Amino acid sequence: MSKILIVEDENIIRNALRKLLERNQYEVQEAPSVKEATKFNLKDFDLIISDLRLPGAPGTDLIKLAGEVPVLIMTSYASLRSAVDSMRMGAVDYIAKPFDHDEMVNAVKRVIGKAKALAKTNSTASNAIAGMIGVSDVMKDLYNRIHKVAPTAATVLIHGETGTGKELVARALHEESTRSNHLMISVNCAAIPETLIESELFGYEKGAFTGASNNREGLVAAADGGTLFLDEIGELPLEAQARLLRVLQEGEVRPLGSVESRKVDVRLIAATHRDLRKLTKENKFREDLYFRLNVVQLELPPLRERGRDIITIAEYLLQRYCAQFNKPLLKLSEKAIDAVMNYPWPGNVRELENAMQRAVILCEDSSEIGDNLLSIDTEASDDIGDETTSSVIVAPRIANRSNPGNPGTEDLSLEDYFQRFVLEHQDRMSETELAKKLGVSRKCLWERRQRLGIPRTKGSTVTTGK
Repeated sequence: MSKILIVEDENIIRNALRKLLERNQYEVQEAPSVKEATKFNLKDFDLIISDLRLPGAPGTDLIKLAGEVPVLIMTSYASLRSAVDSMRMGAVDYIAKPFDHDEMVNAVKRVIGKAKALAKTNSTASNAIAGMIGVSDVMKDLYNRIHKVAPTAATVLIHGETGTGKELVARALHEESTRSNHLMISVNCAAIPETLIESELFGYEKGAFTGASNNREGLVAAADGGTLFLDEIGELPLEAQARLLRVLQEGEVRPLGSVESRKVDVRLIAATHRDLRKLTKENKFREDLYFRLNVVQLELPPLRERGRDIITIAEYLLQRYCAQFNKPLLKLSEKAIDAVMNYPWPGNVRELENAMQRAVILCEDSSEIGDNLLSIDTEASDDIGDETTSSVIVAPRIANRSNPGNPGTEDLSLEDYFQRFVLEHQDRMSETELAKKLGVSRKCLWERRQRLGIPRTKGSTVTTGK
């Protein structure tokens, strides 16, 4: 029997909801406030149903306190704004008061069913990746792909923006492979001067060039039996690309100045933030090498598309830096949480790490980190462009409660609203304009079209970011 906690300060509503759920075979506990709710072990429940506005603290505070337990928010303020705010903070869904009994029961069944199915999936496949934090859907998909690809000998191309953790993924691929007892050698192709990159990678013989006073083994040969990770491979000069292609095709390396090749058994993992396909068309990257590299491609999501993972990572970093700088444990204020969730983080985890370190250093005589200490530009999303727009739907400006031609807009679920907005405006808006109005990236708009089955009109000629 599933256990549900109702948090509602109005006795009549609380009692009516308890009786409704008990009639449907649920075990129910009650609390009139967040403070009273915390007297229970929240992790014992399968679902928490909470009013948004409660005495003392809002119901959304339970989202963080409950951890993995889903929280369904009730609100008599049935506006899209409050729904968006609740779901942005991690609520699994919302329902407007007064609610229909069948609507409530169906919502409870749906939420508990999804949570149990997810728990079953997680129990059958461990998603944990050392050093990586996050339980968002995009990260779970990434973890699963890493687990599948790692044991193979396939060459992997990791693509992602700066600061998304490409080297962590490469390390995970190596640690879960059959080569984990051998070396993984990491090379940042952008950090080695162009005149030295070939000798560093492939080695050289004595007398191969001025200053080559003895033989030297290259990094490719040093990785024999293990893994070679080439970060920022898009910066590799064309001459070095030709030599690397031979390593991949023939499994052998020839040092500079040598007439003999040496067999090597190396698994190559490459990473880049650049569009290699575009570089091949510009003759800045060898097309044959690109196809050799692109056996399996792993796309790392930017931080702004990872939802509540941002707060989880921020809190982890706060703990780490508080310990490092011998400060009492700090927490983010509500304004700081809003700032962190709304900022597009063009530098991703690396930028977030810097912001948390800076905030801990500057924080004085307070248990909370205020948004002013983060020193981030909350208006930056207007300047960064469509590709770095937050993937959280913000309250649209077109909703008009007094407009009789637009009935029920305020009571729509987020996905219903998304679908209606796209269908009503796609004939006169480009994909870029639609994405901007909805507050999502063009890629996110494309993905939601696929998931919701929303066809594009024939007259639409703009790109979707895919």
